[in-house]
Amino acid sequence: MSIKHDIFSLTSAFLFIIFCLSVITLAQADEDFTQKRLAMVKNDIQGRGIQDKRVIDALAKIERHLFVSKRLRKRAYSDHPLPIDEGQTISQPYVVALMTEALKLKPTDRVLEIGTGSGYQAAVLAEIVADVYTIEIRKHLAEKAEKLLKSLGYDNISAKHADGYFGWKEYAPFDAIIITAAANHIPPPLIRQLREGGSLIIPLGSTVFTQTLTRATKRKGELDVYQMGGVRFVPMTGRAQER
Repeated sequence: MSIKHDIFSLTSAFLFIIFCLSVITLAQADEDFTQKRLAMVKNDIQGRGIQDKRVIDALAKIERHLFVSKRLRKRAYSDHPLPIDEGQTISQPYVVALMTEALKLKPTDRVLEIGTGSGYQAAVLAEIVADVYTIEIRKHLAEKAEKLLKSLGYDNISAKHADGYFGWKEYAPFDAIIITAAANHIPPPLIRQLREGGSLIIPLGSTVFTQTLTRATKRKGELDVYQMGGVRFVPMTGRAQER
């Protein structure tokens, strides 16, 4: 009995040590991610001219490494896009910040996002506005992003699998619309679903090479367009490709 008891005690102690080492390793990894995230915000977000404190705080808070595969997590806080499933990408952090800041969002706003992708942009928006409605045309991505966002506690995000070209009429009008895929025109349904005085942002132009990041503000039913500079996004699919 004594030998069995000693073996049991040694096994328990060994397992406890393994558990403690695992906890320490995870804590060190979390600390490493935190430091990388804060460095990214300082150097690549604030350092490149982003001034909206709410946008800065959102990027400093959100754990971008959770929105990419485990094999890419070490690169999660580099300022460039990364591949996700089905040939899509998670956008460059600076571009996420730039597009979000350009919309000049208010805490009470309702925002429509076209192209959920990993869910990262939706999470950034959800930290800033009251309600986010996000649409993803790829079913697998839509379901995966929705599950992750719910697990992170984003109760103010509504997600669905659909063709974003047609927007989400049931919840219109929206104070702002953000399209995170390239199109050679602004979908007319989205223009109709944008409230008067609201802004829309889209990578507009060729879906093969580069596009012009374009902000359009709705004034008396017409769009007042401002071109912000060159970007490169994956193309918007579905109805957008038919036109």
